Amino acid sequence: MFLRSSRAIRRQWRICQSLNRTADSQVCAALTRSFQSTRNLQIVKPVLLADIGEGIVECEIIQWFVEPNARVEEFSPLCEVQSDKASVEITSRFSGVVKKLHYEAGEMAKVGKPFVDIDIQGGVSQEDLNALTAPEPATEGASEPLNKDSLSQPPQEQGSGNKATPPSTQEPKPQSSPVKKGKCASLATPAVRHLSKELNVDIMEIDGTGKDGRVLKEDIYKFVEMRDSPRQPAQPTSLFPATTPSDTEKQVETTVQLTNMQQQMFKTMTRSLSIPHFLYADEIDFSQLYALRHRLNKVVAQSAREGEISKLTYLPFIIKAASMALNQYPILNARVEIDEQTSKPALVHRSQHNIGVAMDTPSGLLVPVVKNVGARSVLSVAAELARLQAAAAAGKLSPQDLSGGTITVSNIGNVGGTYVSPVIVDREVAILGIGRMRTVPAFDDQDRVVKKHVCHFSWSADHRVVDGATMARAAEVVRKIVEEPDSMILHLR
Repeated sequence: MFLRSSRAIRRQWRICQSLNRTADSQVCAALTRSFQSTRNLQIVKPVLLADIGEGIVECEIIQWFVEPNARVEEFSPLCEVQSDKASVEITSRFSGVVKKLHYEAGEMAKVGKPFVDIDIQGGVSQEDLNALTAPEPATEGASEPLNKDSLSQPPQEQGSGNKATPPSTQEPKPQSSPVKKGKCASLATPAVRHLSKELNVDIMEIDGTGKDGRVLKEDIYKFVEMRDSPRQPAQPTSLFPATTPSDTEKQVETTVQLTNMQQQMFKTMTRSLSIPHFLYADEIDFSQLYALRHRLNKVVAQSAREGEISKLTYLPFIIKAASMALNQYPILNARVEIDEQTSKPALVHRSQHNIGVAMDTPSGLLVPVVKNVGARSVLSVAAELARLQAAAAAGKLSPQDLSGGTITVSNIGNVGGTYVSPVIVDREVAILGIGRMRTVPAFDDQDRVVKKHVCHFSWSADHRVVDGATMARAAEVVRKIVEEPDSMILHLR
């Protein structure tokens, strides 16, 4: 009886021991899987491409600053995109790990659509997140960990085998290594990228000599010179393909693809020309404004501090005059909006006078906006114009600088041309085109020949909501203020 019970006890003990080993192995395996992967903790968040300007529906991905499996923090840069107005750096709204890039560099991304997926690891403490996603030493047969230093290594090195190279076989690195190429290698301004497209050069093949490996125009010229011929100098760039006279009777046609800036302008102007335009033009006497500006420039030059403007142009006076006219005719500061449900048009009036100014820049035509002109002085408008012009020339205009316009002024006269028929910008109802100022002989009140400075103003308006009489009256207000600039004193606050 005792032997039988002892055998039963030993048998039960062995069964319990085997069950414990099985349970321990299952628990260990489950823990091992949990520590090798964050699958149960992943919360993948698609990041939508934000609206970077009014009327922009897509933009080009210029370069990525991140790669899959790279760590990102909140407000850290993700990529650089370029629209028809400027290049913009997109930052991350979350902290986490990049899971997917929806576009490659050079592709067109849709506004409002996902362009990158980020695992934000929601509900995990920072200590647990560091323990679960910190990079581990690579061993043979082990899964590749998330690379914390993926931004500092090229893709070729990250995609290499998992087996680590022994220290004894590593070759010493030279002190001056060439610039590494990859998705982050094409650091360049929009003007440089535009030049590379004109010269049919892949910017990824060029070693940049600028700051942080940035490609400069000189780098492109040297690359083209070495590519074509060591004796052939770099040809000057042009927006149109160079043609030479030919004696052949057959017509030769060359197809050139539009650049991204030209494609965006094509779409924007197509939408703008769906608006029924009408043109109103007038000749403005700049003689008194010419004398006033000459006197004020002496005062501004003497009182200007470092970093402040030292010279006034005619444009701030014209912008301020246009804002004063908008106070009397607010319909010119409105926009037309179609109700999506009823399809009925409505007129949306806006309180602030945000006047866009068309500028010719190395990247093309840009329209930055001088905000709230009604609350600014002429000197304040001039200072803001100087800031926007400097930012536009450097390709550093922000989305805020390019959005919110209510009416536009296009000064074509500083380039050349006496007359212009401007095209209304989308979501606006009027635009002013300024021609070149000319010195002409004229008769005064006593029939004597005098010298006058004249300029042509050309207004385009949306004839669906603005009639010719309203436009003429508003243009007359601008003409009187410009021709008698001292009257601005009456409107000082």
